[in-house]
Formats: sequence, structure tokens, C-alpha cells
Amino acid sequence: MAHSLNTAPSPAGGPNQPKLDTDDIWRARVDLAACFRMAARLGMEEGICNHFSAVVPGYDDLFIVNPYGYAFAELTASMLLICDFHGNVVSGSGQPEATAFYIHARIHKNIPRAKAAFHTHMPYATALSMTEGDPLIFAGQTALKFYGRTAVDRDYNGLALDAREGDRIAAAIGEADIVFMKHHGVMVCAPNIAEAWDDLYYLERACEVQTLALSTGREVLAVAPEIAEAAYRQMREGDPESARLHLESVKRALDRSEPEYKR
Repeated sequence: MAHSLNTAPSPAGGPNQPKLDTDDIWRARVDLAACFRMAARLGMEEGICNHFSAVVPGYDDLFIVNPYGYAFAELTASMLLICDFHGNVVSGSGQPEATAFYIHARIHKNIPRAKAAFHTHMPYATALSMTEGDPLIFAGQTALKFYGRTAVDRDYNGLALDAREGDRIAAAIGEADIVFMKHHGVMVCAPNIAEAWDDLYYLERACEVQTLALSTGREVLAVAPEIAEAAYRQMREGDPESARLHLESVKRALDRSEPEYKR
């Protein structure tokens, strides 16, 4: 299912090469590696087909992404690639998966506020993307975190193997933070890695409990819009700090059981 990316080799190093060994960039690598590992632990990935990316601190035209051919559970901070928007790998060994490049490069280029973009085929969110109507019902408290923040890309066109498809997906996201990609999966866009992880985690939890509620065969009752809006505002007020602490808890758990993620 995954596809290799065929591009020209990266240009040779020179005086204008970016400085990619800063502490901020290493921290971003470690944070992203932690997200890959925990996503694998929670069953939120699919083989070698899903991808997370983050804009390189200090360089709005470069992004960190996982290399083609590796499962999330294998990834470490130093294995991650840094790519430009033309498909050149400016740091790292290997290439990004083709759909990872064409989707993530165009999202980061076209949506500058999306400093992190996480795409998965996680089971519950993907299952709801295959159903009639809007995937998410704002019925459970966790779902209210996403009230007014979701979009639906209804025009599935097969694999994203060129820049036009990446541009189309970016356009479908619009002003949303989360897009359900019909017949495909989900994409979470966020201002930083911690908030992307937090949204990805709670989105799958919201979709899981909705799927369980629907399985009862009884009507799932949405929260009244005015209450949903109020609850959403309450949640969002503390989200950045809550997300930071959430990711720190993930790293502590990995430090105990999989410390190699930060190599």
C-alpha cells in the first residue's frame, strides 16, 4: 500500500545549508518520535502507511517526517527525515513515503498555521469516515473538544501521488483543525507537536465511544448547541498547557519502557 517517492537527489552541502543541529530541532525530533511510539502502542497506526510531520523550528520551508518503510514502533529521533517542499531530503537517510510527501508538504506550504500535521488510519475515526453523513456526533464530552473544529473531505480520489491531490486536501481542511477524509482516515493540524498529539488521541477516544454508543442500536443524542459551544470554550481555554503535559506524560512512560525512542 505504501509507495516510495522518486525525486532528484538532495543538493550537495554548501554555505547556505540550514543549521539543523540546534537544541530546538532536536527537541522537536524527540517529541515527534515519542508520538510515533505511543501511537503504535495504542494501535493508532496502520503498517508503514501513516505519517506525522512537523515544521522545523526556525525554518518554515522545511519539515520533519518519518522515513518510508518503517513502522511507527521502530522510529527514533535520529531516524526522522528533514525535507523541503520540493522533495529533497536535507537531513537523514532514506526518503519519505510518497503520499506523506505530497500531502504534508502541501499542507505545511498552504496552511502556515499547521506547524504539525498528523495523518492516521486509526480504526474508530476511520470507521466513522466511512459512514453516511458527518462522522462525528457531538454527543459525548470528549467530542465537544472538537466542536466547530472539524471538516469533511468528501471527495476521495485514491492515493495522493501528486501535488494536486495534496493541494486539494489542504483546501478541504480550510480553517478546520481536524479533517475526516472520507473512505480514508483523518488528518489533525495543530500549532505544535504536543497539541497535534493531544487532538489525535482524544479524537480517537471520542470516535471509539461514539462507535460503542451506535452499536447499542439506540439513538445517540447530541448535546444542545449552546451547551456544546460553552463546553468547547471551557476545554480550549486550557488546551495548550494540557497538551504539553499530556506529551510530557507520554515521554515519561516511554523513558521507562522504550528509552531508545530519543536516540
